[in-house]
Amino acid sequence: MSPRTYDVVVATGGIGSGMFLALTGDHTLGREESRAATLLDQRDYCKLHIVCHYVQRLLGTGVRVFPIGKVGDDANGRTVAEEMRTAGMDMSFVTVSSRPTLFSVCFVYPGGDGGNITTAGSASDCVGPQDIRHAGPVVAAHYGKGIAVALPEVPLEARYALLELATEAAFFRVAAFVPGELEQVLTSGLLKKVDLLAVNLDEAAALAGMVAEGASVPSVVEAAVRRLAEVNPRMSVVVTAGGHGSWAWDGQALTHAAALDVTVANTAGAGDAHLAGLVVATARGIPLATANRYAALVSGLKVTSRHTINPDLTADRVQAVAENLGLPLPPGLPGSPHHAG
Repeated sequence: MSPRTYDVVVATGGIGSGMFLALTGDHTLGREESRAATLLDQRDYCKLHIVCHYVQRLLGTGVRVFPIGKVGDDANGRTVAEEMRTAGMDMSFVTVSSRPTLFSVCFVYPGGDGGNITTAGSASDCVGPQDIRHAGPVVAAHYGKGIAVALPEVPLEARYALLELATEAAFFRVAAFVPGELEQVLTSGLLKKVDLLAVNLDEAAALAGMVAEGASVPSVVEAAVRRLAEVNPRMSVVVTAGGHGSWAWDGQALTHAAALDVTVANTAGAGDAHLAGLVVATARGIPLATANRYAALVSGLKVTSRHTINPDLTADRVQAVAENLGLPLPPGLPGSPHHAG
């Protein structure tokens, strides 16, 4: 039997942008403190934009990518919507809200760690099931041939609606959540509608009831996989752990992919790039362990850019890195010698 491939990706999540500030002191920012900071030349984007950008860029015009979300009637919203359109996405289901476009401020301490402040009450906060249902005709037209991706920064109700719609149309269903949502997700039955769950190490630790700091990374991964298998034994899981690499569980085996040995410019957006790599490989019928190795190449190239979307990341660059590492891409993947288009 030939591997199942897909020709459309429908996704929901936050759309917006942000800025990076480098703080002058390394002590924790105080409640009443006024701190100087340097505005960095680093472009920041939200999850839906990042994932859809790489999926469209790597798969090309042979696969249609439909983001579902909202932007505000403001300069920020118009800019990001135009960038997404220019990248080749079909923007039919991105609408304009009376609320402002999602915006975040990322602050970085001299030691390299930092935090994030994101606007509440943004356009992305009012994405609802009704917005998802507008994509129903497209989903139905691609019965059994699509991938649905449910991402944070929009309400859980919208993501649930997308996963339900995808289930009805026999789509492959991918999801990611933030730590504060995990207990609700675990108890709601939502994971029964997910084929592939992507989490980072902190999220895996929360699932396992552990603290990531000081714990053995493999032990955290294994504990999280065990808990998730109890909830949905048919669901595959990928755990990303920065420089430790990533792990993929396909229901039978837990495999590891090493992180790329590169000079890191900015890790923000690496997890989203990794998830995009998984979607790209899945769309081409690649098994999960190999898809995870491909995703590691994509995320490794992402961190070499100071921006959350690396504008220079292409299928040819992924292929070149794979060849340099002695890891030729399997037939069907973008950039491989046997890729048809």
